[in-house]
Amino acid sequence: MYRLKVVLPDGSGFERDVSAGELLIGRAADCDLALADPYLSRHHARLRLTDASAQVEDLGSANGTLVNGVRMESTVELKDGDVIRVSDTEVRVRRLEEGRETIDRPAEPAGMTMLKPVDELLAEPAGAGDGAEPSGALRDYARRLKLLHEVHQALAGSIELDELLGLILEGVFTHLQPEAATVFLREGGEGGVRVAASRSASGGDGEPMVSRTLVDEVMVKQQAAIAIDALTDSRFAEAGSILAAGARSLVAAPLVDSTGSLGMIVAHSRLKARSFQEEDMELLASLAGAAALHIRNVALAAAAVEHERLEAELKMARRLQESILPKELPAVAGYELFGGNIPSRGISGDYYQVATRRDGREIVVGLADVCGKGMGASLIAATLEAVWSLLLEEGSAPAEVFSRANRFLYQRTPPDKFATAFLAIVDVESGVLRYVNGAHNPPLLIRAGGDYQELPATGFALAMLPDADYEEGEIALAPGDLLICYTDGIVEAASPEEEQFGEDRLVEVCLAGRGGSIAELDASLQRALTEFTRGVPYGDDRTLVLLRRSPV
Repeated sequence: MYRLKVVLPDGSGFERDVSAGELLIGRAADCDLALADPYLSRHHARLRLTDASAQVEDLGSANGTLVNGVRMESTVELKDGDVIRVSDTEVRVRRLEEGRETIDRPAEPAGMTMLKPVDELLAEPAGAGDGAEPSGALRDYARRLKLLHEVHQALAGSIELDELLGLILEGVFTHLQPEAATVFLREGGEGGVRVAASRSASGGDGEPMVSRTLVDEVMVKQQAAIAIDALTDSRFAEAGSILAAGARSLVAAPLVDSTGSLGMIVAHSRLKARSFQEEDMELLASLAGAAALHIRNVALAAAAVEHERLEAELKMARRLQESILPKELPAVAGYELFGGNIPSRGISGDYYQVATRRDGREIVVGLADVCGKGMGASLIAATLEAVWSLLLEEGSAPAEVFSRANRFLYQRTPPDKFATAFLAIVDVESGVLRYVNGAHNPPLLIRAGGDYQELPATGFALAMLPDADYEEGEIALAPGDLLICYTDGIVEAASPEEEQFGEDRLVEVCLAGRGGSIAELDASLQRALTEFTRGVPYGDDRTLVLLRRSPV
C-alpha cells in the first residue's frame, strides 16, 4: 500500500492511498490520477507500484517529469518519500507498512459526498405545524418556501425556454453564489444530456461541467448531490470535465416533474471561493423542483404552438391537393365515371385523374400511389399530376407518358421515393382500352356476365430506374363491363385481428354490386370496409376510380 500526497499549482492538496499496480498520471479523464493542471500532458507519467518497489516512467510528456528536482531520462526507481514533479504539480510517494501510523493526513470532512432522493429532501420537516418553537429545520423549510414563492413569481408568465433558463440561473446565483452553474436537459436515449444554459460569476458562459457519475446519480436516480471536495472523492476520480474546470465543491439537483427527470442543475466553485453545505443542496433541490414545472409548461406551450402550425400547414396542403384532384367528372354519353380519395393522415400520397381529350373522343383514367405518407408524398403526387396533365394534353400514348414522366421524376426525387401508377386511354366509340400498369395493384375488369380479370403490371414503378421500358396492354370494353382501379389502402385495410381486407373481398363486393350504379357500388365498398375494420385506423390512403360502359 502506498500513499500519494499531491500538491496542486494553487497550493491546495490532497492525499490518496493506492494499492500495488500501475497508476496513470495526467489531465485526461481516463487517467487514474486525473489532475486539474492545464500544463500536464493528457497522459504524462506512469507509476508502477509493487510490494517491493516503486518506479516512475515519463510517457513522452511535453514538459517532462522530475524526481527530487532532477529531470528523468528513463524509468526511475523511487525511494520512500521521493517527490515527483509533473508540470507544476508535486506528487510525494510514501510506502505504508502494515500497522504503520497514518500521520500528516488531514481528516476528511464527514459526509464528503452526500446523496439524497429529492422526494425525501423536500419533505416537510418533523415538527412542522405542531405549534412547537421553530427549529433550525423549520427555519430552513420556511426559507425554502420563501424561495419557491420567489421563483414561481419570477418565472410566471409566457416566456421562451432560453429566457426561462436564464432566470433559473439567476436564482441559482442569487441564493447559492457559485462561481459557475449549468442547466442540463435530457436529450436522446438513457442518460443523454445537452448543455441548455450556462453562466459564470465573471459574467460570461460558465464552463459546462458534467460527468457520467453526476448524470447517473443525479438525473437518472433523481438524487440531489453535494461534494465538499470533488478532487479527493473517489466518486469523481474519473470525472475529468469536473477536475479540468477547477471545481472542488459542487452541488447538483435533478429537474423532476410528474413525468420524470427532465435534466439537472449543477453549480460549482473552488474551495477557496465557496464550499457548499447541506442546506445549499436543499435550496437547489427546491429551486430545481420549481424550475422543472415551468420548463415542462414552456415545453407544452411550445408543443401546442407547433401543433397548431402543423395543423394549419396540413390544411393548406390538403386544400392544394384537392385543387389538383378532379372537382367534377366529365359526362360522357354511354359511360359512367366515379373517382374518390380519402387520406389516412390529412393529406394523401395518392393521386387520380379522370378526364376527356381529343374533343371528348377519349377518356383518360389514371391513378398513382407515391410510397410513404404525408406532405412529402403529396408533393411528389402533385409533381406527377403536372407532368401527366401536360403530356396527356399533347396527345401522348400511355407508354410515352410513363417513359417521360419516369425520367422526369427519377432526376428530381430522392432514391427511396417512387410511385406505382396505372394509366388508361379509352376510345369512347369502340370501347378499346389501352393501358400501362407501372407495378400498381392490378385493376379489376368485371364483365357484364360476371366473369372478371386483372390488368397486370407492364413495367416498373415510376422513378425507380432512369430508363425503364413500358409496354402497353389493350383490351375491349363491352357494354356493361366495369373497370375498378384502386390503391393498396383499400385491400390492406386491417381488422382488429390484424387480417387484411384483401383482393378476394374486394372482388366479392364488386361482383355483388355490379348491377347498381357505380355510386352505389362505392357506398357498398365503404360499408364493407367499415364493418371489416371495426374502428381500426386505416394505415394508408384509399383511392378508388370506377369506369363502366353502359349496357345497351
